[in-house]
Amino acid sequence: MSIGLKSYQLAKRIRDKMATCLIKSGFHGFGKRSVISLPFRSGMESRITVGDGVYIGHHCWFEVMSADEAKDGPVIRVEDGASFSGFCTITAVSSVIIGKGALIARYVHISDHTHRTAERDIPIKDQGVAGIRPVRIGEGAWIGQGVVICPGVTIGRNAVIGANSVVREDVPDFSVAAGAPARIVRRPEQKIPVLP
Repeated sequence: MSIGLKSYQLAKRIRDKMATCLIKSGFHGFGKRSVISLPFRSGMESRITVGDGVYIGHHCWFEVMSADEAKDGPVIRVEDGASFSGFCTITAVSSVIIGKGALIARYVHISDHTHRTAERDIPIKDQGVAGIRPVRIGEGAWIGQGVVICPGVTIGRNAVIGANSVVREDVPDFSVAAGAPARIVRRPEQKIPVLP
């Protein structure tokens, strides 16, 4: 590796650590050794908690939208050791929990709500939200690139979601799901085939 590339990577790490130090106080909670890589977009950070040792890659967007002020505590909770590769979006009204050690690939979209669509004379973006149901990504789960996780879904512990899947139903612990809409393609009791 060239000296120029090493210097660039070092400068980027220093920049991201300094930026993280400046913005972390705005969060509900922010753990040790966690880093946000710039650029990062967020909204209502006071309702977001980030655990210890979390990596949030560049171009991620975490936003709490119209949170219930009567409900205390975070609406988006990222637990210890979770990792987001980049370009990930989480929007929440009620509850999105990313479990310990979960691995979230690039371009993943997670939301606990949908948009209202009934009014024909009002743009959808201005109609508000509907279908609010909590989302949970289990400990150690791996969410592949381009996955969409819909409201009300629970992804089980160490479950795997194949790239570009649309997950509308729960995925059990240790299972593999893929497709649009996602279907279980391997259950925990099934052995993984060994290739010759």
